[in-house]
Amino acid sequence: MARTINKVTLLGRVGTDPEMQYTPGGAAVTKLRLATDRYRRDAEPETDWHNVVVWNGSAEAVNQYVQKGQRIYVEGRLVHNTWEGDDGQRRHRTEVHTNEVVFLDGNGNGHGAQAPDASPFE
Repeated sequence: MARTINKVTLLGRVGTDPEMQYTPGGAAVTKLRLATDRYRRDAEPETDWHNVVVWNGSAEAVNQYVQKGQRIYVEGRLVHNTWEGDDGQRRHRTEVHTNEVVFLDGNGNGHGAQAPDASPFE
């Protein structure tokens, strides 16, 4: 069988302050929205919004050090979820589950930092 690849690389601005929760098993999960811009010739840039999910030690670091407006670099994979809402309608959500997050606007001392790589998928 031929190999396939599911890899996403984004560099953008955080659009919402990160929100962290813990799974019933105790794993930290942080969610945020990331904005990236598309540029077209002779047109204003268009913004795309991405749902980003960060796990474990990286989730705690992102929750502690990242704020709305900061630039970050993320690598991960696309995860597409489908469910039925309370109204009976089918819902869809695509997320980027990260395996690397790099803080580009600094960590308070003028230098960028990389969140520890801690994914539940290893």
